[in-house]
Amino acid sequence: MSTTLLSHTLLLATDVIRVADEKGPDPEDVKAGWAAFGIFILLALAVVFLGFSLIKHLRKAEANKDAGAFGDEPVVRADTQGDTPGDD
Repeated sequence: MSTTLLSHTLLLATDVIRVADEKGPDPEDVKAGWAAFGIFILLALAVVFLGFSLIKHLRKAEANKDAGAFGDEPVVRADTQGDTPGDD
C-alpha cells in the first residue's frame, strides 16, 4: 500500500516538473485583449455594486435592531429624543 502511494506521488511529481519545464509562448505572441479588459471592468463594477448593497442592508439591519425587531429593547437615540412634534 505505501509503495503504491509512493510510486503515484513520484509519478505526479515528475509530471509536475515536466509541465513546469515546458516552454510557453514567446512574450511577443501573448497580448492582452479588449475582452479581458471588459471582463475586468465588469467585475470591478460588480464589486462596487455589492459594496453599496452591503452598506444598505447593514443600515437596514441596524435600524431594525434599534427598533427592537430582534428581541432587544428598542433604542432611543439622543439626537432624536426631543424631535417629536408638539413639544414646542
